[in-house]
Amino acid sequence: MSVSATNRSTRNSGSPLRVLADQAFSRTAGAPLIPGNKIQILKDAQENYPAWLQAIRSATKTVHFESYIIHSDEVGSQFCDELIAKSREGVRVRVIYDWLGGLGAASGSFWRRLRKNGVEVRCFNPPRLDSPLAWMNRDHRKMITVDGRIGFITGLCVGKMWVGDRARGVDPWRDTGVVIEGPAVAEIEQAFHQVWATMGAPIPEVDAPPRPEMVSIAGDVTLRIVATRPDMAGLYRLDQLVAALARDSIWLTDAYFLGTTAYVQALRAAALDGVDVRLLLPRSSDIPVLRSVSRAGYRALLEAGVRVFEWNGPMQHSKTAVADGRWARVGSTNLNFASWMENYELDVVVEDEPFAQAMEDMFLEDLSNSTEIILSANQKVRPAQKRFRRDRAKGSARGSAGRAISGVLTIGSTVRAAMTSSKILGPAEAALTLSGAVIVICFTLLAAFFPFVIGIVLAVLGGWLGLSLLLRAYRLRFPRKE
Repeated sequence: MSVSATNRSTRNSGSPLRVLADQAFSRTAGAPLIPGNKIQILKDAQENYPAWLQAIRSATKTVHFESYIIHSDEVGSQFCDELIAKSREGVRVRVIYDWLGGLGAASGSFWRRLRKNGVEVRCFNPPRLDSPLAWMNRDHRKMITVDGRIGFITGLCVGKMWVGDRARGVDPWRDTGVVIEGPAVAEIEQAFHQVWATMGAPIPEVDAPPRPEMVSIAGDVTLRIVATRPDMAGLYRLDQLVAALARDSIWLTDAYFLGTTAYVQALRAAALDGVDVRLLLPRSSDIPVLRSVSRAGYRALLEAGVRVFEWNGPMQHSKTAVADGRWARVGSTNLNFASWMENYELDVVVEDEPFAQAMEDMFLEDLSNSTEIILSANQKVRPAQKRFRRDRAKGSARGSAGRAISGVLTIGSTVRAAMTSSKILGPAEAALTLSGAVIVICFTLLAAFFPFVIGIVLAVLGGWLGLSLLLRAYRLRFPRKE
């Protein structure tokens, strides 16, 4: 789906209201509008992977590849071979993968093979003795740039679960990415450079990204590159702003929905005000516990008129949004606390009617393979259809620790509500309340019969934290000279 049509004058882009909205979006996201781009939607691995490989094969200077998870299966091995081939040709190839994402996905020999053949590989945020809680921040981005002229922003990692196996009846994971040409590629490059520099020496000046205004115009699509870092919350604020400003529609697709109270209330308020709010989520997840946690939040949305759908295939992994037929987002950010607040994420926000129309068409096509979730007469959350396929997600069952943390926080908030009666709980929260009860009872029994175990755990954690703070204080007082 290619988009490069001229933006319509009917959008009144120069009106005071439009200028004010653009200013609000820029300040909220921390990302300016960049004109002069060409962008194309890439659906699923069948469109993403071939485009990535073709771009890599065309490289003459640099290939920058950043992915939360790269599996060392047949798909990952194909990318490994292509990256090595370009490195042998003299192309400077750099790869970033996340330590937690790569845990169990690729062996040490996989990374050693890349490094042995000239590919520069950096692992993001492995465990550190001096920072016991640093592992909570993950690099969840998925992007590629080639020669600074073409860039990909996507929700796909690298692995065979995105490809599926039709011969064995295994459907591929549903996911979405985009390919971008034009000045915005410089911003994608800059995002890669920033993460690379957090792990060691920065990329040499010879490969420094140009300023966007120095890159040739490739089309007439205006967009923003939103590269979030821990505690920035730029996309979180932007998502809330879109929910507040939307007048007609907000259609969201997400893989691990655990919306914060503020965001859920923003969606509820929009729906109550007559906005067509729809949410497409996976029915089968690679993190099974998240299905119950996510479903616990459906009732408040459904009561306000938000329409919720669940994907009937193995896994719906896209992270997209489209609002009012003119604003759209594609990238790596999930609608949960970990993505919004704790991770490095990368998304493209497009303000272009033809692109938004293509996104709406794709969303409606996805709904044809989905089941709507409704509230029954006794306020129970259930599918609108009594029977539908019960596919299970195949592939990695590990997921992101950040998403698991979000799930624990949601269980904690539900238990707190049950204890304090701070809000009315319904049938949808029964599973979470039961999970909280089991966790509390198990912890109580452990403390009662094996108090020394609790003591040892607390002593180890306390000692580790104390030593890390001492080391941090020493480094702050006596910084190393570069």
